Amino acid sequence: MDFNLTEEQQQIRDEVRKVCREFPDTYWREVDKQRGYPDAFVKKLTELGWLAALIPEEYGGSGLGITEGSIILAEINRSGGSATACHAQMYTMGTLLRHGSAEQKKRYLPKIATGELRLQAFGVTEPNAGSETTRIETTATKRGDKYVIKGEKIFISRAQESDLMLLLARTTPYDELKDKTRGLSVFIVDMRNAKGKLEIKPLDIMINHHTNALFFDGLEVPAENLIGEEGMGFRYIIDGWNAERILVAAEAIGDGRWFVERAANYAKERVVFDRPIGANQGIQFPIAQAYARIEAADLVRFQAATKFDRKERCGAEANMAKLLASEAAWEAANACLNTHGGYGFAAEYDVERKFRETRLLTIAPVSNNLVLAFLAQHVLGMPKSY
Repeated sequence: MDFNLTEEQQQIRDEVRKVCREFPDTYWREVDKQRGYPDAFVKKLTELGWLAALIPEEYGGSGLGITEGSIILAEINRSGGSATACHAQMYTMGTLLRHGSAEQKKRYLPKIATGELRLQAFGVTEPNAGSETTRIETTATKRGDKYVIKGEKIFISRAQESDLMLLLARTTPYDELKDKTRGLSVFIVDMRNAKGKLEIKPLDIMINHHTNALFFDGLEVPAENLIGEEGMGFRYIIDGWNAERILVAAEAIGDGRWFVERAANYAKERVVFDRPIGANQGIQFPIAQAYARIEAADLVRFQAATKFDRKERCGAEANMAKLLASEAAWEAANACLNTHGGYGFAAEYDVERKFRETRLLTIAPVSNNLVLAFLAQHVLGMPKSY
């Protein structure tokens, strides 16, 4: 076992770090203040090919794995940015690359790689289903050579900043199924052609996450945009979910390292009662504890990513990585805020912005309680709890 990054992986991290230096705290602070989209940052990453990291070379990408993708996103967050602005272009590849047709890949991937098209939206969650994905109600009814989409989605991020969306919809009524994981299908939706049939309503939420409610009213999608076999979509998006959990774990680790570094530096510099506050164990220990847990979570992240890249079963590892990393990052966030005291609430220190952003990762893209339920049932063999 080698716990060191390869020379190529180290180079990737160093190059991404250089890009991030062009977008300092002041950039992200202003984007957050304006509730804007970091378009300049996303364009820069696209121009340099980092968002095409997982796309095979034959389609204009770098042909790298989830491991390298996770290094890229972790470095963005460690540098003070927010990879959520563009991470979907990576985790959607878990579904598209593994289950899309050769024609679909040829049609879309080269344009995604160059930035001509953006794939930044993943339409799964619904108001009446939540995390119970097999209960989604949005329907896709086949009519000739098209599917007609009707229904509603909630908490769908970046829909207004994306050209394409991967959409999960019901193609067989729930009551007609013996296996409830069947009857769902995945589609590539070109939102540029959806005017009048798709309403996008922005949601005002705690963080600048560009999150929306979507309303489909007879949106027509060509049958050729169906990914894989009709009714098998739930199985397909599991690959996307595992990729997403691994990448989100990496983002959380990046956040955690940002918090630890900021907290440790402030603790060394801030003098109260004629001594640095970092000399006090009440300050030292929470930061050190958070650091240790982040490093431990990072090992599980790499284990999950390695198994994913080998196309091995990695559901348990992907979920554990997300669980451990998000909780370690949240612990580091609290330690950092406590270390800064009142200054931690001041926007100019960036702690409160990152504090809000990393809190999301404990409940999205899946609640940590559901991760625990998954591990209890599917790994430990306990009775189903929900």
